[in-house]
Amino acid sequence: MQASMILGVGTLVGLFLGMVLFLELGRSLRLRMIEKDTEKTIAGLNVVEGALFGLMGLVIAFTFSGAASRFDAKRQLIVEEANNIGTAYLRIDLLPEAARPPLREKFRRYVDARLEAYRSLSAVAGASPQMTTAAELQREIWEQSVAACRETTNPQAALLLLPALNAMFDIANTRFWATQIHPPSIIFALLATLALVCSLLAGFGMAGGRARSWIHIVAFAAILTLTVYVIIDMEFPRIGLIRIVEFDRALMDVGATMR
Repeated sequence: MQASMILGVGTLVGLFLGMVLFLELGRSLRLRMIEKDTEKTIAGLNVVEGALFGLMGLVIAFTFSGAASRFDAKRQLIVEEANNIGTAYLRIDLLPEAARPPLREKFRRYVDARLEAYRSLSAVAGASPQMTTAAELQREIWEQSVAACRETTNPQAALLLLPALNAMFDIANTRFWATQIHPPSIIFALLATLALVCSLLAGFGMAGGRARSWIHIVAFAAILTLTVYVIIDMEFPRIGLIRIVEFDRALMDVGATMR
């Protein structure tokens, strides 16, 4: 299991335990107030509870919607890159016969480097060498293509191949920066803080009876923790259980056509 995934799971376990603790703390505070007969001093608390629970729902909806849209965008970018690479590869046929084999070989290596880079993207340091290799291959493919276009007698070669290469390189850059787009860390901190505060208030409200309901306590904490996990998992879809790895098949299929 990768260190980043272990850290994420550990954080979520800590959030779950923290929520259980705050639920119990809220319950204890309510019971203490009942014993001291001071509950009349908290009139209007329902308004505060409603506002805080509403705010938590809003933050969850905001982060979930954003994570889902970015997750879908990342999948679409994989397919778009596969299409752009396939188009550029086919247009190599416009070049002179002698220029085709070395360019095709570099395309095969380029696809392999791109696949390997995103397989190891969960660890940025691990993905860096493959990203560097892919960038170097981009430069070599471009230089060889430009040189071949100058030598060919086909006037359509440069007009068709070079824009296709440019699109292929641009989508690679777009994909990389798409992996870096996430909500500010303070949003996740706010979500965790609201979860704990709402747990305190929920525990306070659950203390109407003396008996402790572990079913409700565990269910409340588990469902909120699971919701936060799903949001984070969609934000980082190459680390957890929600993955976009299956969409790499689009690039693998393009690579297979080049063999």
